[in-house]
Amino acid sequence: MALIGKQVEPFKAQAYRNGDFIEVSEEDLKGHWSVVCFYPADFTFVCPTELEDLQKEYPKLQDLGVEVFSVSTDTHYTHKAWHDHSEAIGKITYTMIGDPSHQISRNFDVLVEEEGRADRGTFIIDPDGVVQAVEINAEGIGRDASTLIDKIKAAQYVRNNPGEVCPAKWKEGEETLKPSLDLVGKI
Repeated sequence: MALIGKQVEPFKAQAYRNGDFIEVSEEDLKGHWSVVCFYPADFTFVCPTELEDLQKEYPKLQDLGVEVFSVSTDTHYTHKAWHDHSEAIGKITYTMIGDPSHQISRNFDVLVEEEGRADRGTFIIDPDGVVQAVEINAEGIGRDASTLIDKIKAAQYVRNNPGEVCPAKWKEGEETLKPSLDLVGKI
């Protein structure tokens, strides 16, 4: 997987959001920061816990100028049915993209071809539509959406401050680094 620094490939798909079916494309990931969260399937076990957790962090992400998109290889119709029948999924207000053609999952290199489902993949995308961070988990390992906040703050800081980088466990307001020859071997 070598998606870091690459432009999101073109796609068009149907999605479910706040009671409506909408069309979504790669253009919807541009002009703001985006989080794209792939998960294996609707009506499963770990997936609703992750998506509900992502909804809990959604207001904080929106405050950072981030839009959230979840994606599975199910249809937008299945997303609506799940939204209507699951207490956890019924809370979701971000866009739920259907990928029954598997095009988006292939574009992001998370498709498990022989099973027709996506791995648990999280992608942070900058306003230019370029992938800045990737996390892939095995099917049985749920993600923690709260970790996205600091990652996005770091990505935004680096974008807005060329020549500076954020060290491990960096938090907003902490010291950053300016890579240079005089730092080599001194950290």
